[in-house]
Amino acid sequence: MTRLGDLERAVMDVLWDVVPGTSDGVTVREVADALDGRELAYTTVMTVLDRLAGKGMVQREREGRAWRYRPAASREAHIAQLMLDALDLGGSRDAALVRFARSVTGTEAEVLRAALGSEAGLTATGTSGGAELTDRVDGPAGRRTADEAAER
Repeated sequence: MTRLGDLERAVMDVLWDVVPGTSDGVTVREVADALDGRELAYTTVMTVLDRLAGKGMVQREREGRAWRYRPAASREAHIAQLMLDALDLGGSRDAALVRFARSVTGTEAEVLRAALGSEAGLTATGTSGGAELTDRVDGPAGRRTADEAAER
């Protein structure tokens, strides 16, 4: 996934913040108006939206002479993909995941534990079926329970 530049990110933030309630999407003018504090030409915003469409970040639909734009994926899906892409940058995905798990706060660890438990069909505490979850966190060689991995 391509990282976004400053202006692309600002435009995507507008789309992510505005569009969820409206399935129709927004026009270039509406995006330009929502970019408070930026003195951008209409054509600049149009070019950014066109490039984002080319990258697959936004979907567009013709409405008369104008286009209506909406995000192709949620903000959360985009961030998750960035995280997955970052895992591919290093040598060991497992090591990076363990390092990440050790760096999260207690509340974040609970969220991860609940999500992993739900994914594996476990309870939110992750105490049953630890072997399945251990394989996902440490790989086959590591044998920590989900609670141990989340606490580190």
